[in-house]
Amino acid sequence: MNFNRKNHSDDLLRKLYESLLFPRMIEEKMLILLRQNRISKWFSGIGQEAISVGITQALQRDEYILPMHRNLGVFTGRDMPFEKLFAQWQGTMAGYTKGRDRSFHFGTNEHHIVGMISHLGPQNGVADGIALATKLKGEKKVTVVFNGDGGTSEGDFHEGLNVAAVWDLPVIFVIENNGYGLSTPSNEQFRCKSFVDKAIGYGIEGVQVDGNNILEVYNTVMLLAEQLREKPRPILLECITFRMRGHEEASGTKYVPKELMEAWAKKDPVDNYEKYLLTEKVIDTGYIDQVRARIKKEIEEGLETAFQETHPEPDTTIEFSDVYAPFNQVVIEPASEKKTEKRFIDAISDGLRQSMERFDSLVLMGQDIAEYGGVFKITEGFVEKFGKGRVRNTPLCEAAIVGTGLGLSVKGMKAMVEMQFADFVTEGFNQIVNNLAKTHWRWGQAADVVVRMPTGAGTAAGPFHSQSNEAWFFHTPGLKIVYPSNPYDAKGLLCAALEDPNPVMYFEHKLMYRSLKDAIPDDYYTVEIGKAKTIREGSDISIITYGMGVHWATEILDAMPDVKADILDLRSLLPWDREAVMGTVKKTNRVLILHEDTLTGGVGAEIAAWISEHCFAYLDAPVVREASLDTAIPFAPTLEQNFLPKGRLKKKIEALLEY
Repeated sequence: MNFNRKNHSDDLLRKLYESLLFPRMIEEKMLILLRQNRISKWFSGIGQEAISVGITQALQRDEYILPMHRNLGVFTGRDMPFEKLFAQWQGTMAGYTKGRDRSFHFGTNEHHIVGMISHLGPQNGVADGIALATKLKGEKKVTVVFNGDGGTSEGDFHEGLNVAAVWDLPVIFVIENNGYGLSTPSNEQFRCKSFVDKAIGYGIEGVQVDGNNILEVYNTVMLLAEQLREKPRPILLECITFRMRGHEEASGTKYVPKELMEAWAKKDPVDNYEKYLLTEKVIDTGYIDQVRARIKKEIEEGLETAFQETHPEPDTTIEFSDVYAPFNQVVIEPASEKKTEKRFIDAISDGLRQSMERFDSLVLMGQDIAEYGGVFKITEGFVEKFGKGRVRNTPLCEAAIVGTGLGLSVKGMKAMVEMQFADFVTEGFNQIVNNLAKTHWRWGQAADVVVRMPTGAGTAAGPFHSQSNEAWFFHTPGLKIVYPSNPYDAKGLLCAALEDPNPVMYFEHKLMYRSLKDAIPDDYYTVEIGKAKTIREGSDISIITYGMGVHWATEILDAMPDVKADILDLRSLLPWDREAVMGTVKKTNRVLILHEDTLTGGVGAEIAAWISEHCFAYLDAPVVREASLDTAIPFAPTLEQNFLPKGRLKKKIEALLEY
């Protein structure tokens, strides 16, 4: 192994050695503890340390790194207290996630680290967002994100690289090519001979280094980082290495040929660098013994502290309180009485524009939303007013763009992601339900992202442009969901969602865009998230609904003058207004829950169950539901109208009243 010290001082070479030795000695201790059954699991990075250490030491301390579970050298390289790291691995309250997540699945802004989730690829989009924030702020910083060779097969990896390439983001995409994805060899994961070949397809540079040579890694990343700070662009960095232990210890390495293990053992990054420094007389055996003794002492002291911790005492109140980032909404009233008639779509555009004026850190992202103004023209004229830095056309990379929103949040910015149609959110589903929804609860990072969802049927657009999919997210703690039914709420709830530091799914019904209009305030204002509104008063029956259901119920009841009904517009689905629901149940004693989404597993099922559990004594009849058929949405208008619940609503009301 050839080491090139360039002009590095002896002090730097020794620092790199100590930084390399520290994670190795921690790992050796962890393996002993694992055999003693004192820890439950370990993902070893033995043999790969030079990559994590070399990269971390080459970066500035305030540049973000997004590591994986085999990158211990990143965490130790940022001087994280060992006792706190060990507490994290043990799942105690002293760790970074209060016992809620495992090993390296956490982040810390103090140390400029954002950890992975188990799905491997999503961190690439998050890295894009952090890099975008540094670029917009003119900070001249680099972001580094780690990938295993197996994880590069995921769509998130492709999307992350593609977005970074298109936007010239200063991201170094590190690939630790260790020959295996768990037990699956590289030739069963991908066809190319090396990952630098993939860089060509994205129009970016690809660099390959010996991942076991710490000086080669350090020198390369130092140079690349200097270049990217001055000329932002992404780089693919392939580090050739080998994992000397199993994927995790229980997996073993029996699938690896013996001769391959022996060959790579001779390339050990710690042993070879140590021999080099001895040869160069930078260190001697006395120094090695001294360093090892100091590190051993630090590890033992950290373990002694951490082992005094026990698993957390469950406190349900605390568990609930951390689901969302702290935010006490103060409803903002319009500053004047001035109103203008606006269509539903204009109200959304107005709220978005005024929020952009109010929050200069807010970035809008979506397909065709810049000069074209979006397929529905909601952002028309925004580029001229706010610039392309903040109003960004995106590639068809929904997962990476949602991840970018989270990355912007890490840097204290706000993001709005427009799904061209709500149906397309499936492409970004993992980022929403596993990253946005869980990040604050896991390690205290708010996900200040609003996802706009043009939704709903009635336009004969077929099964992939018409779905009502709010129930997909209704089951996910950590998200908020709003669904306005009129122009006033459309603006007020959007402004409220963009104020809130938590992830909000904002559903906007396409059929309402140009069919509804009302005189609404010209000034900025907000509507309380989580607060329902009674649209119509009556004592015979309660119809609890939202979105188009409000208009269907109003139209049907207008044709039934003898029926006096409450219409409760939920407006917010997460959280939903239990007090208002209970109030209308007590008032009429008969409840019909109506929504456009399909019946089974819809929002109405949860509310009906809650009413039966908490309001049973006030009911004079069973809680009933009306919703769309449990089929996909048909294209032909006649079939679509049959699918929707409006045509069945009158009979359901009559049956409930007759019970």
